[in-house]
Amino acid sequence: MPSNFKSITIICASLALLSLAAWGLSGAALSDTAPSYPIAPAISHESALNDAVDAIVANADMGETRALLVMHRGKIVVERYAPGYGPETMLPSWSIAKSVTAVLVGLMVADGRLALDAPVPLPAWSQPGDPRGRITLRQLLTMSSGLAHVEDTEPLATADTIRMLFTDGARDMAAFARSKPLADPPGAAFSYSSGTSLILADLMTRQLTASDDPAVRQRAMATFVEGRLIRPAKLASLTAEYDRAGTFIGGSFLHMTARDYARFGEMLRLRGRIGGQQVVAERWIDLMTTPSRRNAAYGLHLWLNRASSDSALIPGQAPDSLFGCVGHGGQYILVSPRQKLTVVRLGMSPHKEQRDALKAGLANLVALFPG
Repeated sequence: MPSNFKSITIICASLALLSLAAWGLSGAALSDTAPSYPIAPAISHESALNDAVDAIVANADMGETRALLVMHRGKIVVERYAPGYGPETMLPSWSIAKSVTAVLVGLMVADGRLALDAPVPLPAWSQPGDPRGRITLRQLLTMSSGLAHVEDTEPLATADTIRMLFTDGARDMAAFARSKPLADPPGAAFSYSSGTSLILADLMTRQLTASDDPAVRQRAMATFVEGRLIRPAKLASLTAEYDRAGTFIGGSFLHMTARDYARFGEMLRLRGRIGGQQVVAERWIDLMTTPSRRNAAYGLHLWLNRASSDSALIPGQAPDSLFGCVGHGGQYILVSPRQKLTVVRLGMSPHKEQRDALKAGLANLVALFPG
């Protein structure tokens, strides 16, 4: 993870596990509409591949790997699970959710509901003289809004992310996030922020309904996600969480099976197309994977494999064209279009040393594929 997004440690992980238990999301079955996944035949470097996989799933120095899935040329070549987990187990996304949020934003831009380089239409920022009224959709997506959100700090309980997700900001997370003043002029600096993703989720919901009723808001957003992403992309297991205000927790909390995380990655690899259907515009995926002005390692809510002080991937150890969705504790969807490769790793690696070892292991795995 980037330097300004250190581990949220065991406290945050424990709270998340309580949240998952409350939602009853462990072991949910795939629906009958889920796609089948072809299994590739043995490949020429099968022994080396098995060694690289074993090094990840069996090495405690990398933390606990609960699921590891590799798709090459559209076929599964690796699918491994820890005891107690399997193809039907729903696993938490953490910040992988941010990239899903970006895809949903892209659908609204294509519909003409939102404009990429226009100030975002938020009533809270529209008062005369409020400098936040200049913040654009692109700046939110590239984490350069300038808002004074503190993703991580000590003591942990005072970090804005913890407050927003679990304590005084949890009732209305988007209101907590958008209430922040500016720390920098809009567009001037990169600052990774889960609160930014909640602002985007709230903004999308406002395009769907004018109601402040949480149930109406949640139903409107859930219907949009179902009709525009889940069904066309056949992500049958995708389950989003909402706060008490009815806002999708689009920076941290959604759940899918490993296979559906991989299918989402494949959709990105294929520039928005999956199963013969163009789900999101090619141009939008191109924008998501274009380096932003303030951080070459970040696009639109998506990490890029470029050298940067904030890099979250494996620059220098895999193609520059590789990109990824990255979540707290070592959640990864790595996508390498040149190698026709998608790698999903889900689990828990709370310590930086574990994540560094894990990234080295994933780099070794990616390097086995041509391209």
